[in-house]
Amino acid sequence: MEEIIQSDVENEMQTSYISYAMSVIVGRALPDARDGLKPAQRRILFSMYKLNNTHDQPTKKSAKIIGHVIGTYHPHGDAAAYEVLVRMAQPFSMNYTLVEGQGNMGSIDGDPPAAQRYTEVRLSKIAEEVIADLEKQSVPFVPNFDNTEEEPLLLPTRIPNLLINGASGIAVGVATNILPHNLSEISEAVIAYIKNRDITPQELLQYVQGPDFPTGGTVFYNNALVSSYITGRGSVTIRGKIKFEKIKNKNAIIITEIPYTVNKATMVENIATLVRDKTIQGISGLRDESGKEGIRVVVELKQDADTDVMLNMLYKHTQLEISLPVMNIAVIGNNLVTLNLRQFIKIFVDHRIDVIRKRSEFDLKIATDRLHIVEGLLVAVMDIENVITTIKASKDVREARETLTKNYQISEKQASAILDMKLSRLTSLEIGSLEKEKVELTGTITDLSGILADESKIYGIISEETARIEGKYGRERRTTIDHNAPEKDLDREDLIIDAETSVILTSNNYIKRIPTNVYRSQDRGGKGVIAIQLKEGDFVKEIISCRLKDYLLIISSKGRAYWLKAYLVPEEGRYGGGKATVNLIKLSEGEKVANIINTKEFSSSFLVFITSKGKIKRIRAEKFSRPRANGIKAIPINESDELADVCLCDGKSELFIVTKMGKALRFKESDIRPMSRIAHGVRGIRLNPNDKVI
Repeated sequence: MEEIIQSDVENEMQTSYISYAMSVIVGRALPDARDGLKPAQRRILFSMYKLNNTHDQPTKKSAKIIGHVIGTYHPHGDAAAYEVLVRMAQPFSMNYTLVEGQGNMGSIDGDPPAAQRYTEVRLSKIAEEVIADLEKQSVPFVPNFDNTEEEPLLLPTRIPNLLINGASGIAVGVATNILPHNLSEISEAVIAYIKNRDITPQELLQYVQGPDFPTGGTVFYNNALVSSYITGRGSVTIRGKIKFEKIKNKNAIIITEIPYTVNKATMVENIATLVRDKTIQGISGLRDESGKEGIRVVVELKQDADTDVMLNMLYKHTQLEISLPVMNIAVIGNNLVTLNLRQFIKIFVDHRIDVIRKRSEFDLKIATDRLHIVEGLLVAVMDIENVITTIKASKDVREARETLTKNYQISEKQASAILDMKLSRLTSLEIGSLEKEKVELTGTITDLSGILADESKIYGIISEETARIEGKYGRERRTTIDHNAPEKDLDREDLIIDAETSVILTSNNYIKRIPTNVYRSQDRGGKGVIAIQLKEGDFVKEIISCRLKDYLLIISSKGRAYWLKAYLVPEEGRYGGGKATVNLIKLSEGEKVANIINTKEFSSSFLVFITSKGKIKRIRAEKFSRPRANGIKAIPINESDELADVCLCDGKSELFIVTKMGKALRFKESDIRPMSRIAHGVRGIRLNPNDKVI
């Protein structure tokens, strides 16, 4: 009978899930911090190396590569492996493609690649810098999934692949999103680190301007981006690049670059949907003219559309502007690490130190073994007559080897090399080449021993290799860095055209705005046109002209002042009746709007308040120039009183007060001294009982 092991299900699930999570994290989703590759990428590159599928050889069918990968190293689905292979060949996905593809490898529009039986691939030139020195036992190897082969635990890469190509992936409970960068800038940062290994992430930013995406675009250099380099976490805001053109006497926005990871076809479709839904108004035409010359999406504008406002609308509502999170999380061994810029570079340099040391040890052993053989051959050629006699006198090879070893105090390896030597090597020219080779090998051994004994020489080699790679593969950055980042995201006001408008207020507290272009100039005797549909008993109390982005000062009957942007007043046609003001500002029960004033005219002006009971007060208008969300007290008013009116004056006006019973008073504005907001005012007119100011 089988033994049954009792186990707590909670503990078992926890243990099993942790094992599963670590398997996904280490084995599939996250890159190694040293070579910057995920396991699938590393296995594909190694398979192509094993199949001699290098950049100087003809391309091979993708199906052959994928078959070798999943059959030998990567026990997963062929579709997933092919997707990884294709991505490494897409110039819009990777800054420096590691695979050269032939055939349809997908597009920036999201078109899928052709089936793997149709496409062909080979390693790119720069990919061979990733696998260089692999044959020199420079990295550890581990058994493959069925213990029939060995595969590298990581690749000896000479390029800082994780920083220049970036990486993204979602594992179990953790995700990574590392931005790609410019090889030239990262190379300079690596060399700067080698010169000063105490350099800080902030100091490294002198060399690294910011991310450099394969699709170009513009990046805002802000605190969130800097944080990603200092702490390993942050975000980046990317905008596509545009230019303005005139097409058939109309303005057009031409999109020439799009943000990284954005699907161009989806973005264009999204713009079209927003135009159809009237979320974006002002676009008259949209077409994608992209081709071999690059991206060109044409957004034609209507005749009266403001180009800046339309551009802001595209940034606000479409993927022409996106924000990507930055999470610099990678794997070292079985550990997760969050890396700042300095740590990225340190890990890469430390990896290169390890690779160069192992490479040098391998080369030293090869050189030492060869020198040993050459020394034996030189012993033989110096006494070749006796050597030949000894060999001819021997019964067999074993006896000849033993005799040579004994007579000339050489090793068995040297004796075997003498026995294997061709007679053509006995010429004086060949003897000279052996002596020359001995000198060269001695120098090589001295150099390699010096490298292994002095770490500063290893740092020097890394600097030289990095400079060589920069010179060979470096290019100008594609992404523009904008140091004038907006302090805030685009808000509604950025999307408003600051057009002229009229705001109408009625005595029953209905308010609306109407574009001034609905009115037309009329000659004398014209009847005019209707501006608002009034309810019975209602009349227009105030009508002002302003612009949509102007602040309106709204004074209530209880003496409170409120601010409201003109564009927030509902726009209606000439026959609209307006909306109740209580829907726009927080009025208390029984409180009404006394008047509305355009604050744009506040310069050197005064506000004059008059209450129903004849109290009057003058105050400098500039005291109301700072908007507050909940309003402020403009004039204290008794419960039995209310504000009758308020008007804007220039300090030299003459005022006219009229009462309900027909009394009137005229006087100069300057007769009233300016007061503070908390002042109650002074008596402006003496009223009879039951009379009031209107």
